Amino acid sequence: MSDRLWNANTKKLIPYVPGEQPRTKCIKLNTNENPYPPSPNVKDLLSDFKYDSLRLYPDPTSSNLKEGLAEYYGVEKDEIFIGNGSDEVLAFAFQAFFDKEMPVAFPDITYSFYPVYANLYSIPTEIIPLDENFNMPLKAIKVFKGGVVLANPNAPTGMAEPLSAIIDLLKSNPDRLVIIDEAYIDFGGETATGLVRNYENLLVVQTVSKSRSLAGLRVGYAFGNPSLIKALECIRDSFNSYTIDTLAQKVALVAIKDGTWFEQTRAKIIKTREWFIAALSELGFTTLPSKANFIFTKPSKSCASELYELLKEKGILIRYFRKPRIDSYLRISIGTDEEMEQLLIAFEEILNQN
Repeated sequence: MSDRLWNANTKKLIPYVPGEQPRTKCIKLNTNENPYPPSPNVKDLLSDFKYDSLRLYPDPTSSNLKEGLAEYYGVEKDEIFIGNGSDEVLAFAFQAFFDKEMPVAFPDITYSFYPVYANLYSIPTEIIPLDENFNMPLKAIKVFKGGVVLANPNAPTGMAEPLSAIIDLLKSNPDRLVIIDEAYIDFGGETATGLVRNYENLLVVQTVSKSRSLAGLRVGYAFGNPSLIKALECIRDSFNSYTIDTLAQKVALVAIKDGTWFEQTRAKIIKTREWFIAALSELGFTTLPSKANFIFTKPSKSCASELYELLKEKGILIRYFRKPRIDSYLRISIGTDEEMEQLLIAFEEILNQN
């Protein structure tokens, strides 16, 4: 296949590679999806949905969903931006706020879409290494003059920074934007959402994909000062004013409103995560402290890449990154208790064979 009609920027891009999406039945613990279904109210809405409404364009401002988010999070509607998944929100943010005059910094081990966005929009970057224990290099980040993007909890490590550290970072340079990517915040971290009114340089990005079991819906949102939200809207409306479809707006709103279901399912995931970490320890694994719906763990009795391949043969998918510093680790999404028990059995069988 010839690339002769590609422009120069397209030829040099290295796209983000998502986790494998299998076509056959397996235990799928590789893409940090929620193992439980969405709120039962979502099912009721879908059963009663008036399909003829799809002949009309959706509300370009997602006003009802904004009202629901504002009420739930205690913010104003003009402090909310809604996008087609948090990935789109982040992409718009890179376009709106960073350029050659405002480069961006992020850790060397983090969500691998950040360097993709930077390359796509020709934004200079400063890659700052995590320390030897995978802690966030906040001291080094604070002296950087450009913008900052941090996943908190971080991916793929699952480790989280306290709110005090985020405040310290925001205060260190009020003239640069700090984006806190909180895709996994609901599994034990401290959200920075409550800070947006006090810090004009803060943008907090979240999603319904993880804790509300709606990865297939593609709805994300950002909280920030109205001036930041206006910039995101400017980018969106220069690209596609109707990014959130009618059904997605309605389903996301129903899920946000069902706080009881949300609390029950995330509590189950957190409980499963903690006992699974303890069980892995008995098998000789070293696991980083996680505040996410996944763990990052290092086997001591076998090679991580070999374990990944052998589990795949058994019909169990986890994530392995063939990258410097983390190629001895495995990232494992937290599934149901039954799924994690089957994974433990598979680990024991493989380790006993070695």
